[in-house]
Amino acid sequence: MSSPEPVILEVSDFVATVTMNRPPVNATNKDLLEALTEVFDSFTDRDDVRAAVLTGAGKVFCAGADIKERAEGPEPGPGDRWQNSRRSREMFHSVVECGVPVIAAINGPALGAGLAIAASCDILIASERGQLGLPEINVGLLGGGRHAMRLFGHSKTRMMMFTGQRLAGPELERLGVIEACVPHEELMPTALQLATDIAAKSPVAMRLAKHALNAIEEMSLRDGYRFEQGMTGELSKYEDSKEAMRAFAEKRPPVFKGR
Repeated sequence: MSSPEPVILEVSDFVATVTMNRPPVNATNKDLLEALTEVFDSFTDRDDVRAAVLTGAGKVFCAGADIKERAEGPEPGPGDRWQNSRRSREMFHSVVECGVPVIAAINGPALGAGLAIAASCDILIASERGQLGLPEINVGLLGGGRHAMRLFGHSKTRMMMFTGQRLAGPELERLGVIEACVPHEELMPTALQLATDIAAKSPVAMRLAKHALNAIEEMSLRDGYRFEQGMTGELSKYEDSKEAMRAFAEKRPPVFKGR
């Protein structure tokens, strides 16, 4: 029996829904990493995608690296481990660097590499079944700590990495790590509505805004704001910027053309 497609992509009304589809727990391997990278790389060049929602099929968002495949498979050949590490890095950065905002709809556990995938998204929403965790310490691996630092403070990141602690959706909302924790059946409708709201904005402004936020994340206040001012000047050259100002002055909804 052939394996299912590792990623399911659906596009409707400028919103892409990306579903990791590697049963039973969407563990990452070469096929899933490469398929995700290809999908997110494509969004920068697609005029029909202005926002994306990323989720997992079944009960798990992503359980991280496929430990069973590693344990039962052949010994890695020369360079294999480094190539897999590079695939993982590039997959995470394909989400960060793609030209549209990405919403993580965390439908279940997002562990290890799954946490890194979620942390690479722009906005995080979880169901009550959602979890974030770094279980690598318990299975002979390390990793995910730097991505966790984007979401958690000093002590909590170390607590998670040293103990394998998992945090559930309600606690993640209390900590301000996610935008909302919603009943499981409301997760995708909530994420898709947010993506639809974002997709209604100027796609030019949104791409420049995401680019600016990525660029200034580790800059000083002075350098970061100067960069943002440059992006504002760049945006003012586009018709969408002029249309937004006209619509505001005329008290009507703007009509964006993406140019």
